Amino acid sequence: MKFVQLARSLQEEGVAPVYLIEGEEAYFRDRAVKAIREACGITQPALNDVRYEGESVKEDLSAQLFTMPFLDEKRLVRIYNYFPSEKEWERLFAGYCAAPCPTTVLLFVNAGTGAGKKADLKRKKGVTFVDCAKEDEPMLSKWVFGMCKRAGIVADGDAAVLLVRFCNYDAARMALELNKLALLLGPGGRMTRAVVEENVAKDVEYKLFELTDAVARKNQTDFCVILSDLLEKGYDESAVLSVLTNYFGTLREVSNMKGSDEDVAKALGMKRYPVQKNREAAAAMGAARVDEMYLACYRLGADMRSGLIGKSGALSAAVAKIFFG
Repeated sequence: MKFVQLARSLQEEGVAPVYLIEGEEAYFRDRAVKAIREACGITQPALNDVRYEGESVKEDLSAQLFTMPFLDEKRLVRIYNYFPSEKEWERLFAGYCAAPCPTTVLLFVNAGTGAGKKADLKRKKGVTFVDCAKEDEPMLSKWVFGMCKRAGIVADGDAAVLLVRFCNYDAARMALELNKLALLLGPGGRMTRAVVEENVAKDVEYKLFELTDAVARKNQTDFCVILSDLLEKGYDESAVLSVLTNYFGTLREVSNMKGSDEDVAKALGMKRYPVQKNREAAAAMGAARVDEMYLACYRLGADMRSGLIGKSGALSAAVAKIFFG
């Protein structure tokens, strides 16, 4: 299940005996552990909440897994960053997952899947998988709505999307900003687009998104305003040129690839939504124009690195090519 589905699962189905909490979004992992811990109702953590690091798990943990909780109904055993081989899994945990202790909740908490030929824990019998990977814009927007509801405020649809973008899809920062807005608005308050724009600072990555979006819309005025703001705050001209080069390179790549948005996203390690938007932008520009702009920005970057042109001159030439070339 997705992280955003965990709360409902705990409420409707109760706590499962074994969980794998896995994904690169640290905030989701931490919140998933906290939610399960709270669902277990542990009041004596010193006695009933045990933590191990994966590299220390070499022998059978049956003594810990079958220890009865003291002064609580459940006992929590957490194992972090555990990436066993198939043989290790079969030796140490396969039997337990088939017949777990009814008073123990076992958590495997991993930031990734591990390197090499490791056991795929999420497919193991008896393991409930909680996916804590970074989410795309639609899913995070839904999560923002849920957070607002729990905080006692109402969110407009465009405000939720804007908050996600301003925070560059960072769940931890979104949670902090929502807490701030909830205090600002008070119970029953409404989070509108204007409230987000006035009170939430834009992440640099979002400003760069706005910059490339202005390119896609052929809006020179917006582009220059955003560029000026970035440069005033210390962003380097060569970095901006690199962003533009990568942007046109991505448009070129996604437009040339065959298959659905989902297929392309999987092949490139991207989310489906950005692939869809980039394909739309590439189609609006035309394949020839995308190729022309990518090669022009690439050459200017190469000339800049070779000392044939200064970084300010290279960026200015790229901007002129984008809007007047």
